[in-house]
Amino acid sequence: MKTKGNQSYKVNIVTLGCSKNTVDSEVLMGQLSANGINVSHEQESDEAQVVVINTCGFIERAKQESIDTILRYAEARQSGRIDKLYVTGCLSERYRDDLQKEIKEVDAWFGTRELPQLLKKFKADYKHELLGERQLTTPGHYAFFKISEGCDRPCSFCAIPLMRGMHVSKPKEQLVKEAAHLASRGVKELVLIAQDLTYYGLDLYKTRDLADLLKQLAGVNGIEWIRLQYAYPSQFPLEVLEVIKDHANICKYLDMPLQHISDPMLKSMRRGITKRRTIELVETIRKSIPELALRTTLIAGHPGETEQDFKELADFVSEQRFDRLGIFTYSHEEKTHSFSLEDNVPEEVKQERADAIMAIQEGISWDLNQKKIGKDFNVLIDRKEGDFFIGRTEYDSPEVDNEVLIPAHNIYLPTGGFVKTRIVDATEFDLFGEPLQP
Repeated sequence: MKTKGNQSYKVNIVTLGCSKNTVDSEVLMGQLSANGINVSHEQESDEAQVVVINTCGFIERAKQESIDTILRYAEARQSGRIDKLYVTGCLSERYRDDLQKEIKEVDAWFGTRELPQLLKKFKADYKHELLGERQLTTPGHYAFFKISEGCDRPCSFCAIPLMRGMHVSKPKEQLVKEAAHLASRGVKELVLIAQDLTYYGLDLYKTRDLADLLKQLAGVNGIEWIRLQYAYPSQFPLEVLEVIKDHANICKYLDMPLQHISDPMLKSMRRGITKRRTIELVETIRKSIPELALRTTLIAGHPGETEQDFKELADFVSEQRFDRLGIFTYSHEEKTHSFSLEDNVPEEVKQERADAIMAIQEGISWDLNQKKIGKDFNVLIDRKEGDFFIGRTEYDSPEVDNEVLIPAHNIYLPTGGFVKTRIVDATEFDLFGEPLQP
């Protein structure tokens, strides 16, 4: 491999897992590029001499995908199709000692907070002045925007603190500068991410300061949508709702993973909230902002989940009619508190329960989408795909929520542009629209 400043070799970054990993890969790419290194993201050709895999270790399915990807590139390393293979991210952080014994073809392993050490393998300097600089892998008009790292929550099923460490907030002034820089590059939508947005500021300012951060970000010129993902329900800072209401460029959207609703499960999961308080919070949010789209995530089959617990969960989903909903089957993760419990719900039962919840949600989504027919929405165009332009309303987050399909016959809609659109048809998880003439 050539030395620093020589672009005769190419680096390919492969990203697995969540949007937080996406941001980490983008920062790595920005650092490599600033050091004169030719870097790309998930290129399909075999032109790269060096591959860096940014792994996920959250649940069993994600871990297996990461291992399969490592093995695939390890074979390429062994056969000489690539010169170097590096592995970073959550799986590497959590299982490095075991993995490096088993997969000898990997040249080096790095944890989630070892970017400077990884850069040294390229004889590259860590450039501190590149605050907020990164190479976006998303379409240029939206970016995931990480406001903190790690998590202090004690959820019994979650291994995130083992891989990402404890909660560390980024200073507000740094985040505002990053947002302004992204806006100057054409980013119009910031998708705020963290393991827990609502914990923001406690370490730096001794108070939950998400509301003030939102006010400052909303004032950044060029940012037209700000979207909140991963808001923890326990001790939710209600002043955030007033800020959402008061700022037109903060989307009427909130992603709040609830995980369960039965009190025995919430206690076992160490969620710090009860069924009654959860329902009261949902009611408060909806009363404050009736038009807000509320997304949640649930877990099926946590140790000890009885048929009665699951019935409460299914009834809750039917009654609350969430705008968006996802569900995972429980994954028994070592070194978590739940790992000390017997994983006593069979895998097929976990999946049956998850499928049953999604069947309920499918019906809810159908009903809610049918009510959108004939209504007009401001749609942000993400891409053109086949015979359609694909976009989203402010009530939909990229990659996980509804999309609006607009026929591309005889019209042109620029990617990253907003277009007023009338919904003319709908399925369970997609909307079909026609652009309105200005």
